[in-house]
Parts: sequence; C-alpha cells; structure tokens
Amino acid sequence: MAHLLGAESLHLEFPTRVIFDSVTVGINEGDRVGIVGRNGDGKSTLLSLLAGRLEPDSGRVTRRRGVSVGMLDQGDELDSALTVGATIVGGIDEHVWAGDARVRDVLGGLVADIRWDATVGELSGGQRRRVALAALLVQDHDILFLDEPTNHLDIEGVAWLATHLKNRWPANGGGLVVVTHDRWFLDEVSTATWEVHDRLIEPFEGGYAAYILQRVERDRMASVIENKRQNLMRKELAWLRRGAPARTSKPKFRMDAAADLIANEPPPRNAVELNQMATARLGKDVVDLLDATVVYPSVDSEGEPTQKTVLRDIEWRIAPGERTGILGVNGAGKSTLLGLISGAVEPTAGRVKRGKTVKIASLTQQLSELDDVQNDRVSAVIAGKRTTYLAGGKEMTPGQMLERLGFTTAQLSTPVKDLSGGQKRRLQLLLILLDEPNVLILDEPTNDLDTDMLAAMEDLLDSWPGTLIVVSHDRYLIERVTDQQYAVMDAALRHLPGGVDQYLQLRRGQASSADGGAPALAATGSAASGSTGSAAVPGLSGAELRAAQKEVSSIDRRLGKLADQVAAVHERLAEHDQGDYVGIGAITDQLRALDDEIATLETRWLELSERLEA
Repeated sequence: MAHLLGAESLHLEFPTRVIFDSVTVGINEGDRVGIVGRNGDGKSTLLSLLAGRLEPDSGRVTRRRGVSVGMLDQGDELDSALTVGATIVGGIDEHVWAGDARVRDVLGGLVADIRWDATVGELSGGQRRRVALAALLVQDHDILFLDEPTNHLDIEGVAWLATHLKNRWPANGGGLVVVTHDRWFLDEVSTATWEVHDRLIEPFEGGYAAYILQRVERDRMASVIENKRQNLMRKELAWLRRGAPARTSKPKFRMDAAADLIANEPPPRNAVELNQMATARLGKDVVDLLDATVVYPSVDSEGEPTQKTVLRDIEWRIAPGERTGILGVNGAGKSTLLGLISGAVEPTAGRVKRGKTVKIASLTQQLSELDDVQNDRVSAVIAGKRTTYLAGGKEMTPGQMLERLGFTTAQLSTPVKDLSGGQKRRLQLLLILLDEPNVLILDEPTNDLDTDMLAAMEDLLDSWPGTLIVVSHDRYLIERVTDQQYAVMDAALRHLPGGVDQYLQLRRGQASSADGGAPALAATGSAASGSTGSAAVPGLSGAELRAAQKEVSSIDRRLGKLADQVAAVHERLAEHDQGDYVGIGAITDQLRALDDEIATLETRWLELSERLEA
C-alpha cells in the first residue's frame, strides 16, 4: 500500500502539560482509522497536527506529493452570509454538480431538508454542522480527517455517513481518520483503532469491537506484570525504609531504581462503578398513556393559524422494569412523548395515568439540575444532599463516591461552572440517581462523553433496577441498555420487533414513497395494537396462504398467553422485597426470557403479516 502521510517524533506541549511526546504514526492508502481516548487527552489535537492546521513543537508531518487533505473540525467556520448552495458547491454550474452521483448522494443524505437558498446565518447549529460536512464530502480528497462527524446526525444520518465513507474510495484507496464517540459508527468504518492516552498513541487492529477485545487482553496481561512489579516495589520500599545510614551506604543505582518505581506508580484507573441503589417501591402500575393525543397551534404555508397533531391516539402501558428506546427523526414528537410520561406535557385528548408510588426523574440535555449550584464546589454539591451513601454494602463518603465516578481529588474542589461538559454530565446523572427515582427518562444522555465514560454509563444503567426510557441517536447505547424499541412516526407510536434495522427500513420506505417510488411501509398504529406495515412480496398459493393464516392465529394466541405471563411476573416483581437483589435478579431473568420469546414471535408475525397483506 502506498504511503500517504506520516508523522515523525511529534512533541507538543501546552503551558500546563505535555500533550504528545515523541509520537510517530503513518497513514497508507486504504487505511480507515478510528481514534478513541478520554476527553482532553489530545484526539482533536492529533487530527489538527496530522492535517497541518497545528504545528508541533518538534518533529514533523510529511505527506506524499499531490496528496489532498480535507478536514472537518468541531469549530464553525462557515460564512453566515452565503447561501446553503453556495457553501456546499461554490460557484460550480448546476448542470455540473447535479450530474455528479457523489454530490447527489451527499445532498440527499445530509441536507435534503434544508432550503438550498437559505443563508447559513438562518440555520440552527445542527444544520450548519451538516452543511459543513456536506461541503467537505462533495470535494475530492485523498485523506479525510473527521472530528466528531456524527454530532447532530440522527440514526439514519449516521447509517448514511457510514455507507458513504465505506463506498467513497476503492478498497485500497484513500485514507480516513475519524474521531467520534459513536461506537457503532467506529465499528462500521474503521479497520484500525488508535487509542490516545498518556502522551502516546497505541495502535490496535480492527474497529471498536476488536479494539475492546485487544484492550481487555492488554489489561489482563498488564495486571499480571503489575502484580509482579508491586511485589518488587514493596521490597524496594522496605529497603528504603531501613533508615538513613543504611540508605546512604547502598549503591546509588539501587536508590535510583526504587525512586523510579515510586515515581512511575500509576494513578488509580478512572473507572465508574455505581452499585445498585435503593429504589422507591413500584407497584404494578407505572405510567399508562391511554388514547393520548397532543395538538399544538401552528401556521400553514400561507401564514394562517392551524393546528399540528404531534401525537395521535397513543396507547402505551409502561411496565415496571421496562427498558425501552425511542427512535424518530427530529421533530417527530419524541420530546413530547417524554413530556407526557413525566407530566411536563398534558394531553389534548385522552389521559395519562401514573401509579401512586411512581417517582420519575429526567436527564435532560440542558443540564438544568446544575443551574443553582454553578458556583459551588463539586464536593459541596454532593455533601449538601447526603453525608453517606450505601454502595456495595459499604458506606461511602461523597468524595469517595465521586472518585468512583471518575473525578480526581483535585476536581472535587472545582466549582461546577469550571467542569468540562462530560464532567457536568456525570455529575448531573449522579445527582438524579441519588434522589432514588424508580422511573428514569434519558434524553440524549451521551452528549460530551468519551467512549470509556459511555461504557461506564452503560454498565451503570445495566444494573439499574427501575423503569428506563431512553431517547438517543447513539445506536450502540440504544441497543445496549434497552430491551425493546419504539418509533414515533406519523404522530403514532410503532413497536419495532426488528429493532433499529426495522426502523431504518421503515424510514427508507417513507423516503421512497415521498420520492414517488415504491410504497412506504405503513407506520401507523399504536404500540399496544402491534399494527404492521406491508411491503411488496411474491403472492402466496392457496395452501401457503392457509398455512400462513393458521400460523398467524397460533402466534396471536401464544402472544396473548405470554402477555398474561409477563403481567403476572411484573406483579411478582412489584410485590417482591426490593432489598432482595438475588430474588429480583431471578425474576428479571424470567422477564427477559419472556421478552425474548415475544420479540421472536412478533418478528415472525410481522413477516407473515407482510406476506398476507401483499
């Protein structure tokens, strides 16, 4: 493979610390590199160095003659006075760019919903970001450096971008280096992973999943070496503590070796481990949306007042311990649905019924929980709520709890206003959980978190025993922490037995219908009714038709029985001693098994229904 770009012995330091020290990396034709690491360790700085936007203090970056480099950074450098069209294609004649398949693909994938003649200054932050990405992708570059390209993209947009990047160059052509916290995206586009940490870059083969496997093995081997090193250090420290006369009489190299061991002792790993917290008792009734409709005042295309139905006849009975992900395009009504559950939004028609013991908490995107404590120190904020916490059967002080959440000792005395975005997000989540809710609503919880912290948050949520409702564009998170998914589409709530893949299929069907192509899969019906859409498939013979109808009836009967079993298990869970974690775990396993069987049957029911309706 031909060499495209190389960096040799890079050294960079800021006034407060060294970012990179003697780093050497290279990019060859066909390389697809994902960069991971903790926030602040230098991922974006590395991109800027490689792209030539930042000069190292020493070392050099070289590129092959004629190699073209394009970069998307996190800053907004667009001219607000230009139109969207001028920003993306510049002064190129329409017949030229309109005849380019790549340009058409980029426009359709990123800016189809943005007016071509709108000025950049009129756009929202997310729209500006998509325009900047489109302007980069319509150009022909040999290497692309992308810094958080999935920001402000929904699940469809992320899927489109992954497909575009995989097909952009031949298999052994071009180069891609991307920084993102979207682990599904990393797995889709990356063939190699660079981990940035401790002033160096550590390479791994494969995408995110392969990187995790190799990292676990690395850490396992390191723990063996560390145990040996700790034993040696104890011997050396014991030798040093024998007294000043003895120390001064020993060879100097022995003293230097001991000092090195002490100096190189690594700090504790920033691991997040929050054990299961006590939750308020949940009865069998949590939140029921009963034929709930929400209508907002609006204006039509001529400026006349009208009404917009955001949600229509929603029926959804949320069960204790339910873990559900909500999907939908921006503006579909996801936030309105969350508002109905939390009580922030009242239905225009229908009603919302909440259980007497329900205690709902919401993790919002606005960090509003921290508004009143901006000038307080982190430790004081936690200490103001409780003096001790029970975690893992042990009492912990607020400082100990925060350290387990990845805060260093120095950060405990930092005012909340001076925390990074990721630190504020973690503190916000901790404050909410310490109030011991039993229904938790998460609205885009992954903002400002790196991959390590996302994994830690997911581990926390995996063990959280309450009812969980998640809205997120992070596909990895949705599939990891929820057991089922629903979509808000055409003002209705649609169950997705096929998960995110089914949602993307439905959306493609809608887009095709809007473009005058094949009919879209229907997206109507409530979550409770389990309505399905239809797709064009070959017709059935008489015998096949009867067999399919018979199987559908059988599945319907079985689903009815399973629903009764699930209700009974939920009732047992509600009545069970909430302090008996072993018993709760056993009941939860039963629920999971029932849910798995229901999901399998619903998928089969969906397939048969589509064939019968064809």
